Amino acid sequence: MSNCKTCHSKDGTPGGCKNNGLCTSNGCNKLEVYDWLENMNSPMGESTKIIEVRFKNSRKSFYKNDKNIPLQSGDLVVVDVAPGYDVGVVSVTGELAKIQFQKRNPDGKEQEQKKIIRKANKEDIDKWIKARGLEKDLMFQSRVLAVNLDLKMKISDVEYQGDLSKATFFYTAEERVDFRQLIKDMADQFKIRIEMRQIGSRQESSKLGGIGSCGRELCCSTWLTDFRTVATSSARYQQLSLNPLKLAGQCGKLKCCLNYELDMYLEILKTFPSIETKLYTEKGTAFPVKTDLFKQIMWYMYNGESGLIALTPDRVQEIKKLNEKGIKPKDLLEFIEKKSIVDIPEYGNVVGQDSLNRFDKQFKNKKKHPNHSFNKTVENKEKNDVQAINPNQHNKNKKNNKNRNRNQNKPLNDNPNNEN
Repeated sequence: MSNCKTCHSKDGTPGGCKNNGLCTSNGCNKLEVYDWLENMNSPMGESTKIIEVRFKNSRKSFYKNDKNIPLQSGDLVVVDVAPGYDVGVVSVTGELAKIQFQKRNPDGKEQEQKKIIRKANKEDIDKWIKARGLEKDLMFQSRVLAVNLDLKMKISDVEYQGDLSKATFFYTAEERVDFRQLIKDMADQFKIRIEMRQIGSRQESSKLGGIGSCGRELCCSTWLTDFRTVATSSARYQQLSLNPLKLAGQCGKLKCCLNYELDMYLEILKTFPSIETKLYTEKGTAFPVKTDLFKQIMWYMYNGESGLIALTPDRVQEIKKLNEKGIKPKDLLEFIEKKSIVDIPEYGNVVGQDSLNRFDKQFKNKKKHPNHSFNKTVENKEKNDVQAINPNQHNKNKKNNKNRNRNQNKPLNDNPNNEN
């Protein structure tokens, strides 16, 4: 029913989410919800009428099921929008939908909710599929119109309404854009109602999806819906390198995951003295160089020296209190905690110590200096033994063989006594 191409296979065997490319969420893992309260009834015995409906990409909204239509997760429904109607997919029903609705409205003020009209029939589904198929071409055509008008904006996504009467264009822009002429041109060319909706870079990434530097899908396209501001101080507290290429995500902004462990780092930093704490000794003044939060160590260095001295936060606090009383210790080395000696086993890992090309030299020597000992057979073993016992006799026989071969190769006419 959509353009999901990651789950289908050529032979018809379902893959991925087991929908064989017919999923209705335009891709997998875009704010998917597991209804863990699906089979549980309300303790008051009252069933809720609030239904959460999912539309293209990550857009969701709540609707009332006043007609008590039996619905479950994954059903296609026709919902009321002003004006017209739209087609969406039921994502959450029952108590979990009620909890999510109360979470979105903590004040308890129920906004005017639109209603679910009916379950989608074949005609509604066919029109909805046709609308989804027109969105890509519509986006490219709208980009051409924006470029012709020299508008500094990027149209990143288009969403057709289920009744083909309206299209919403999502765009990003760094400055305010006057797109009144663009709306007129698009309305004249597409013959539909136009709505322009500006989104941020993070919202754009959540709609388009992608893979982060960690190798996993983007948090904003899978589960994250609260886009909080990420400050550069988050990286400083976590002692990360202030490299924009490493700290920026797919959206070009600071990664949202920098805030995940920030509270824990701030909690640990409360147990450490200030990073600007100087320690005064009789040897001189020591300045803080760096702090290792995981090892619980602060590194100090004397002015004009290059050696680093590792101190625990408790030791730093102890020296600081002495300085406040006007007492200067002789040296910071007196406060270094001695580490317990750990017996290290004598055996070691020899894997990887041998060279990978240790046999190459042997093969090369065989080509340059062939070893004739391999040519010795069992048959001439006795002969070799005799030669080893009596080398003089062997040399004499060798000389006689040379003379015999010389006489055999001599031509007959070389003999002066030869008579014809």
